[in-house]
Amino acid sequence: MKIYDDKHIKNVDFVGAHGSGKTTLAETMLFEAGLINRRGTVEQKNTVSDHHEIEQERGTSVFATPLHTEWRNYKINIIDTPGLDDFIGEIISSIRVADSVVTVLNGQYGVEIGTEIIWDYIDKYRKPTLFVINQIDHINLNFEKSYNSIKNLVGNNAVMIQYPLKVDGAQCIVDVLKMKMYKFGPEGGKPEKLAIPKDQEERANALHNELVEKAAENDEALLELFFDKGSLNEDEMRQGIRAGMLNHELFPVFCVSALNDMGSGRLMGFIDNVVPAAADLKEEQSVEGDTISRTKDAPTALFVFKTVYQPNLGQISFFKVKSGELKVNDKLENSRNDKVETLNQLFIMDGKNREPVNKLTVGDIGATLKLKYTETNDTLHAIGHPITIKPIQYPQPRVRRSIVAVNKKDEEKLNDALKKIQSQDPSVVVNYAKELRQMIIGCQGELHLATIDWTLKNIYGVEAEFVRPKIAYRETIQRSTSASYKHKKQSGGSGQFGEVHMKIEPWNEGMSEPEGFNVRGKEEVDLPWGGKLIFYNCIVGGVIDLRYLPSIMKGILEVMEEGPLTKSYVRDIRVMVYDGKMHSVDSNDISFKIAGAHAFKEAFLNSQPKLLEPVLELVVKVPEEMVGSVMTDLQSRRSMIKGIESHDQYQILKCYTPQAELYQFSNDLRSLTQGRASFSSEFSSFEPVPSNVQERVIKENLA
Repeated sequence: MKIYDDKHIKNVDFVGAHGSGKTTLAETMLFEAGLINRRGTVEQKNTVSDHHEIEQERGTSVFATPLHTEWRNYKINIIDTPGLDDFIGEIISSIRVADSVVTVLNGQYGVEIGTEIIWDYIDKYRKPTLFVINQIDHINLNFEKSYNSIKNLVGNNAVMIQYPLKVDGAQCIVDVLKMKMYKFGPEGGKPEKLAIPKDQEERANALHNELVEKAAENDEALLELFFDKGSLNEDEMRQGIRAGMLNHELFPVFCVSALNDMGSGRLMGFIDNVVPAAADLKEEQSVEGDTISRTKDAPTALFVFKTVYQPNLGQISFFKVKSGELKVNDKLENSRNDKVETLNQLFIMDGKNREPVNKLTVGDIGATLKLKYTETNDTLHAIGHPITIKPIQYPQPRVRRSIVAVNKKDEEKLNDALKKIQSQDPSVVVNYAKELRQMIIGCQGELHLATIDWTLKNIYGVEAEFVRPKIAYRETIQRSTSASYKHKKQSGGSGQFGEVHMKIEPWNEGMSEPEGFNVRGKEEVDLPWGGKLIFYNCIVGGVIDLRYLPSIMKGILEVMEEGPLTKSYVRDIRVMVYDGKMHSVDSNDISFKIAGAHAFKEAFLNSQPKLLEPVLELVVKVPEEMVGSVMTDLQSRRSMIKGIESHDQYQILKCYTPQAELYQFSNDLRSLTQGRASFSSEFSSFEPVPSNVQERVIKENLA
């Protein structure tokens, strides 16, 4: 295969809402370029992109799939992404390594919620972007509505380069950059190039002039030229459009029928001639703050943006060459763990098809097999030239479940499979919650969870059960109480004896020292689960030897690790040990640990114990007309509304909501808003649980 330099490599990410036609467009482009002999379809389950069994089973993209075409001396790397935000991790990682983004819209609907969610990430990374309105030959096409929805999304910097037209029943596309009309036959393919019809000249000229002005605005030299000549030629317009795309201030709009191969060749030509190449983008900064040298002569650096496990191949790592050149058998060092990897094989991937290559240069995207120490988000660099590419920031999980193996014998197998799934998709978070005694899996939605379940069953052969996770409550007290406990045990020989008297009370930051006690020592313990234990030695007259105090505190901490109400962690208590008894023969550490634990537990239960629950700060983006329904749902979940902000046609609701009330919120929100709302959440604080809720939670834990 020919090796292209970074000036002739275009890395393009195909994004858009579910059903917009990204996979079909990618398939058509591969066909147009001659890389495949016949076009597959999603319905026939034979596209190059959607080759995974689960994608064919569900009839939708689940994974981001790298492909490539070669067109007029350029290499176009295409990443075909899913359209559902449950798989946002796949979309984000692809946007991160793309040089430009092609946002595909279904011409019947225009910008949909999926497009809006994805746009937030495109805008965050300020990626050069063009829009493609698909299905122009559909009976329900609404091109003007679709175009206006783009302008509502990105503002007046959206500029129409093409619009569809029917002439004598034939599908045509008017191109106002080239000022030509393309007329297609019923089967699509190569069009007939014609002059723009007389009745379209006024509209085409107006759009052409708008395009000239937009192109000129993005380059000072072109702007002066425009003022001098009053116009720009086609090459000058391309230069201005590219500059505008690089500045993230101009968004060209094309139109196609991907299914019937109309307009895809022209789109590929524009990607070749105008869309920024890998060499055009602004230089990146590494984690260390250094500029990443984007030349083939620099030390090699790769960024691994995707990992896939296939039963017949093992681990496939997809990467972008950020610097230098990569050759087969090169040894590179992982910046995360300093392990050295040997890249024995290099491939260009087209779905499941692998094309071996001997070398890849800066700006290109490739894959390798069976790396031992490398995961998604890792940087591999030349030995002796350390550098770390800034990692992808994935969103926090929106759905949490407890996961267990149906067959207990499969628990180890399940753990290994979950590690691989998390390595493959960092938007999946798996951890064992010690306090809950549950394995918790977090992901982006119910479809995401269903995909994980399918993968466990069909790839790793593990049957798993997903259940509602427990809530990590905390226990504390609301008033002070004294208690004592005598531990006495005799079983022949030396016995056990220890008696402890203590007072406990709620602790809060800045409170004064305890009154009425002769404080002889104080220990402040920062608890691993948050909050504090303040332990005072108030023993007078040596009734308890100092050497037994650590054992008393150890007994208290054991109770705090498994609280008396719900076996949750206890926090924010101070204890004054002020009296007790010991025996010259029978007293020992275990006796005072037991006595301390029992005295503390008794005092705790008599101190008006209170449950604290984790409260999350929730941010919900919802269409204006649906705010009322969402607000009602949030209030039913004990939410406290913090504020409402307007953003375009959306309202941003900010509130505090107990974590216990957010189970199934993702599903319910999708249902209430027809999938047009999105949300994010993060931990805020622990707050007291209402009395009626506390009673119910305690009963559930006793059951």
